[in-house]
Formats: sequence, C-alpha cells, structure tokens
Amino acid sequence: MPASVSTALLTDMYELTMVDAALKSGHHERRSVFELFGRRLPATRRFGVVAGTARVLEALQRFEFTPRMIDWLAEKHIVSDDCLDFLKDFHFRGRIDGYAEGECYFEGSPILTVEGTFAEAVMLETLALSVFNHDCAVASAASRMTIAAHGRPCMDMGARRTHERAAVSAARSAVIGGFGGTSDLEAGIRYGIPTIGTSAHAFTLLHDTEDDAFKVQVDALGTSTTLLVDTYDVYEGVERAVRIAREAGGELGAVRIDSGDLVAQAFKVRGLLDSLGAESTKITVTCDLDEYSIAALGAAPVDSYGVGTRLVTGSGVPTAALVYKMVARGDEHGNCVNVAKHSTSKSTVGGRKYAGRVYGADGYATEELLVMGPRDAAMAALKEAGARPLQVPLIIDGEIQTEHCSKESLQAAKERHVKARNELPYQGWRLSQGEPAVTTRYQRV
Repeated sequence: MPASVSTALLTDMYELTMVDAALKSGHHERRSVFELFGRRLPATRRFGVVAGTARVLEALQRFEFTPRMIDWLAEKHIVSDDCLDFLKDFHFRGRIDGYAEGECYFEGSPILTVEGTFAEAVMLETLALSVFNHDCAVASAASRMTIAAHGRPCMDMGARRTHERAAVSAARSAVIGGFGGTSDLEAGIRYGIPTIGTSAHAFTLLHDTEDDAFKVQVDALGTSTTLLVDTYDVYEGVERAVRIAREAGGELGAVRIDSGDLVAQAFKVRGLLDSLGAESTKITVTCDLDEYSIAALGAAPVDSYGVGTRLVTGSGVPTAALVYKMVARGDEHGNCVNVAKHSTSKSTVGGRKYAGRVYGADGYATEELLVMGPRDAAMAALKEAGARPLQVPLIIDGEIQTEHCSKESLQAAKERHVKARNELPYQGWRLSQGEPAVTTRYQRV
C-alpha cells in the first residue's frame, strides 16, 4: 500500500514516543479505555451533532505503517528499533463503541469509547480527534442552519472557502446536519450526495450581453436551470431571464440572488415574477449566509439557500473542542482501575461510561445519563431509568462493522439526526446562547 494511502502518520509525534516508552516498561499491553468527548459545549451550541464516525472507520482500514514510513521514522530517529519492529505489524485489534452518526451529544457524552491495549488505543487519538472535531463542528452548524430554514432546502456551496479535502468532509457532515446537496463533485462521487450548481458571475461577464449569457445557459441546461440575476440590475435580470426561458419554450426553474439586501430583494423579485406570470419560478439566495441570516429570511419568499463560508468553518465554531482521554486501565494484577485528571479546568470523570438518554412524560429528552460500573449493572441502571442506550458497536475484536461506513449509512445518519433533534425540548432549538438542551448526569453502580 503506498505511503500516501496509509493514515498511520496522520498523528502527533508524541503518540509514537509514548508507545516507545511504554514498550520499554512493558506497560504497552495494559488494557486501557479511552473516551472521546467534549467537556462542555460552545456557548452558542445547545447540542452537538455526531459526524465523522464513518470517516474514522474508513481511515482505520488503512491505518498501517508501510516500509517507507518505517524507513522515515528510523532515519529521523523518532522511535527506537524495538518500536519500529512493533509498528511494522501494528493492527488495531480492540473494540470501539460510539454514538451513531446523526445522534445529538452533550457535555461529557462518550461519542467514542476505545478499548484495547495502551499502545493500540493511544495511537488513534490524533486521527480520531482531527476527524470528529471538524465533522461535528460542521454538522452542528448545519443543523442550526436547517432549523433556521424551517424546511426550506439548504445546499452546501463552501468548497472554495476551505481546504480542498476538508470541503469534501464538510459536505458529508452538512448532509448529516440536514443539507440536501453540495456543489463539490468529489463529495458527490465519494458519498453519493446530490450535486448542484449552474453558473457564476464570470459566465455572464464572458458574454457581450446578459441576454447572450442567459440564452447560452438555457440552451445548454434547459429552462429548468437557475439563472444568476444580480450581475448588473437584479430586476432587469429577472425580466430578461423569464423572457428568455419562455422564448426557449418553458418556464424558468429559478433565479439566484447573491448580493444586496436579500430580504427586500426577495420580496421584490417574488412580486415581479408573479406579475410576469412566472409563479412557478423559484428564488434561491446565497451571499455569506449563516443561521442568523437564514432566520432573518424566514418571512421572505425564498425557496432555498446556498451556504458557503459559514458552513464549512462551523459558523463561528470551527472545532467541536472534543478531547480523547484515558478513563480506565488495568493494573499489574489485571484489575480494572478507573483513572481521571484533576487538572484545573481540565478535569475528567474516571470510569468507562455507558450512555443513555432519559425522556420526560411529554416524550422530550430531559438528561444524558452516563453510568459507570460493570457493563451488565450499568445497562440495568439505564433500563431502570427508562433511558435509550446511545452507543453502538463500531469495531469488535479489530473487525469493523461495515454498516456504519457505507454510502447508505449517510442517509441513515441524516434521518437519525432529524429524529434525535425532534426529541429535544424547545429551548434546544434556539439559536441564542444558552445552557445545553439537556443536562448530563453521572451515576456509579
């Protein structure tokens, strides 16, 4: 396998130096439990959205140290020869459980629980965090935007606003958060996401007149196309677009507005379209949208939104601020010992968590219940509390459960998110800063 395909070096150097030192002491084989979670939600987030699980599983299928990688590590004297020999045959053989993609999460929610030897589990830290911190941030922003859109379609148009590979992952995360399509063709072919897009202002400027540009586009793409009408005068552009579509034998599919006062222009354009008899022609708006500007457009006659920069950068929260911490390990006698950090502002809760969501009599979620203790006792405590278990097996004895990383799993994640979000109390849907939609409670059994 070429070095460029392997994901093993998508990590921080100290992951390998820790393994090297643990090999020397013999502690590398100690059974360990790590959890990936957020200590708290960002102030502007009342819930988070799980996204990235399938990408992590896919990356772990390619997590191996190739001969070229081993040679480079040796040349740079990053780890010892004994560690190099260990890495040559490395394969994760442990277990990973996690929240299913699309699920909502809250403070302390064990989005991922990794169980294996210390060497196995610690090496996954950077890779898992880099994927989840990006994808959860984008999916959470997308969810807020689709809440603000009140059922009107939202489309990802952020490919040009971020790293070219991040754009592909962002498009996938946006779909989990409720988006309906993307302008990014790589995301389309890789994940089966519907692709959208017709033309930019450059296409209009290429031609001698707006008439010429519209005629060429309609001839090429049909009257159902979307014409960008604000290169010059918006209202003249609308009249011209409707006329040219009719001359071609049909009604125009949609017009796009990409500048100016979108609320005022949407009303005026709708009125103009209706006065021209083009009641079926839709209006889509773009131009630096976020959840707040989408909400402001709620009363305007807009049919869909194209969102770019604010989507792919998490709308002010570019990272979900998730961490990956050891919560339990074996001792020299093979007993399980709960471990926790006591650092100021960075403390953790020791013990492997079994997560469930508790609901009130009205059917809405009231708390995230995290139970620590033996598995059977913890699951019994969740059942007694009437909690819905949240974690599902993702890897068992090193074998990836492939139903969580198929193209079909993306649509399932989108549907799962709609259901999970609908279970939240009303305050969880608010766009303003505030407390998490549900509280988190820890219980030991």
